[in-house]
Amino acid sequence: MDRQILKGRGNETAMSRRSFLQGTGLLLGFAFTGTSPESVFAASASQVVENEVVGTFAPNGFTRINPTGAVRLIMPMVEMGQGVYTSLSMLLAEELEVRLDQIQVQHAPPNHALYVNSIIGIQNTGGSASVRAFWTPLRQAGAVGRNLLIAAAAKRWNVDPATCRAKGGIVFDKSGSKHLSYGELADDAAKLPVPAAASVKLKDPKDFALIGTRAKRVDSSIKVDGRALYGIDVRLPGMTVAAVAISPVLGGKAKTVNEKAALAVKGVRQVVNIDEAVAVVADHMGAAKKGLEAASITWDDGPNGKVNNADIVRQLEEESSKPGVVARSDGDAGKALAAAAQRLDAIYQVPFLAHAAMEPMNCTVHLQKDRCDIWVGTQAPTITQALVVELTGLPKDAIKIHNHLIGGGFGRRLEADGTVLAVKIAKHVDGPVKVIWSREEDIQHDMYRPYYLDRLSAGLDVAGRPVAWTHRIAGSSIFARYYPPYIKDGLDPDAVEAAAEPPYALPNIHVDYVQVEPRGVKTSWWRGVGPTHNVFVVESFMDELAHAAKRDPVAYRKELLSHNPRALAVLSLAAEKAGWGSPLPPRHGRGISVQFAYGSYVSQVAEVEVAADGSVKVKRIICALDCGMHVNPDTIEAQIQGGTLFGLTAALHGSITFKDGRVEQSNFDSYLPMRIDEVPEVETYLIKNAEAPGGVGEAPTAIVSAAVTNAIFAATGKRVRSLPIDTDSLKSSS
Repeated sequence: MDRQILKGRGNETAMSRRSFLQGTGLLLGFAFTGTSPESVFAASASQVVENEVVGTFAPNGFTRINPTGAVRLIMPMVEMGQGVYTSLSMLLAEELEVRLDQIQVQHAPPNHALYVNSIIGIQNTGGSASVRAFWTPLRQAGAVGRNLLIAAAAKRWNVDPATCRAKGGIVFDKSGSKHLSYGELADDAAKLPVPAAASVKLKDPKDFALIGTRAKRVDSSIKVDGRALYGIDVRLPGMTVAAVAISPVLGGKAKTVNEKAALAVKGVRQVVNIDEAVAVVADHMGAAKKGLEAASITWDDGPNGKVNNADIVRQLEEESSKPGVVARSDGDAGKALAAAAQRLDAIYQVPFLAHAAMEPMNCTVHLQKDRCDIWVGTQAPTITQALVVELTGLPKDAIKIHNHLIGGGFGRRLEADGTVLAVKIAKHVDGPVKVIWSREEDIQHDMYRPYYLDRLSAGLDVAGRPVAWTHRIAGSSIFARYYPPYIKDGLDPDAVEAAAEPPYALPNIHVDYVQVEPRGVKTSWWRGVGPTHNVFVVESFMDELAHAAKRDPVAYRKELLSHNPRALAVLSLAAEKAGWGSPLPPRHGRGISVQFAYGSYVSQVAEVEVAADGSVKVKRIICALDCGMHVNPDTIEAQIQGGTLFGLTAALHGSITFKDGRVEQSNFDSYLPMRIDEVPEVETYLIKNAEAPGGVGEAPTAIVSAAVTNAIFAATGKRVRSLPIDTDSLKSSS
């Protein structure tokens, strides 16, 4: 992590964090916590080292300007395809008045105090929070740096700083005849008194030159020409490679291992048995895989060998019949429901889902007596470091995380189980070892998006307006395991997000949550969790209400959104661009959904065709998004497209099921990704306003399934209440 530097044009340079801090030039540090936005400072690099040692000031991020004029941003967020390296660099570059290609990005080391994500509360990349968390601090840091550099130039020229200006990393005097580069000014600027960030005026959005433009991504060139290094690309002197087999049942362990046969394979060096897994260590991956196959491992399934999907669903059904922890209770939903002119009840279900990222789980570890070096792509470096400290007994400073680009995270790399397993194996290996999971191990030992079962009831008055709404959510609590401080009085805020605060005006609403932890299954984040099921449930049930009221789904929603102008705007725009209400052929339909989640408002319209055999073809997706201020519209549109297809894949195909404690799916033949001929046209329409940016990456993943299933109802009259879509139930009866 501390040795790889990603420059704007993809060049890489080896540099340790300490040598970086001991260099010359201007170093800017700024608070990311959101609690002290004015705590922006500048000092010489040596002073910062001293401050870090004595703990008098611990900023959460740094920007260094060296004598060449290059600007290095120590990036607390990790790049996994979402474009965050470009977007966050744009924030700094805008106020600092440098070109984007002058920014160098260096992975941040694990340090909660310095690099906390203020939206989440710990150092990790997730929750569609990167731009939201750093929107103000990075611009403040740039503005303070710009002012210091201008002041340094003005002092040299003996003029008023107000008469000078900066552009492209150069300060000019009033006439433009004198100019000094940032590199020439860095040391002088570091000696000046630092203005409080709050006193430094940020640019008016109308004056933005970079923010809001379709800037080219800083990581594109190295990904196109192959120079980009992902975790799986790590190669070290003397490194061996390990293929791994993990117990197919959670809690099981190896019963028999034919080590002699494995060691007989050319290139195999050793067999490592750590109970829950067996690794074959070899000179290369081919030998390791052959050795693992030759080992002919048999397993003791342990206590979870009889876990089946039907049992899990039965548990959820039983637990969801009991009252849960109240997430919201306005009015008297029970009384209003009893007095309603019409009552509707429904049960919705969504399955376990795997991440199935293109880069399978991998980690390279070199464990020595006094240190442990880890090369990995992780979304959660501090959590990873803490678990390795616990496992090895080494001090935190001895655990060096060298973070890399990630070939698809989707929340999977928020977990450190792959690193923990690799360190356990490395304890038995002399020298660095790269542990790689096969695609089968990756899918069958994932940490899955929870299975949820939801019970809903609604009451309508004689005019068809909702007068009562109740929603009970039953499923795993990821926060209870991952970050317990987020749990308040037994309520997991993620599990109820987009359900406890739907965008609609509902006079009597009661939402509660029942935590249910299925035996033999590990659950975790999945490109958004709570909203990925809650939006499907809420928007599908809202469609049911519109149908019961004999109203058009768009018109019905509009009446309930009159108090919510941003939600109403995205709904209206999506419907308009989709040609809502225009005629379609038989067994074609349009469906709409709307949501507020991750700080953004989104609406989607799906247009589908359902064939007589029940197969579903999604022909077109229209998305309207209000995410506040745009940083890079090109990245936003790419996120909408990618997130939509990710969510659509799950709606059409995604399901992890258990039989005899084992995951039944194993590769892309049984856990299907969308094929290219299934991909619809995705149109994106952005609403720009002056609001601070909202999150984008997970928003389309959450909203697309309801738009599609509502469209299926419009085409067939058949309601889809569970995912993935059961095409057999959609067959034409004629």
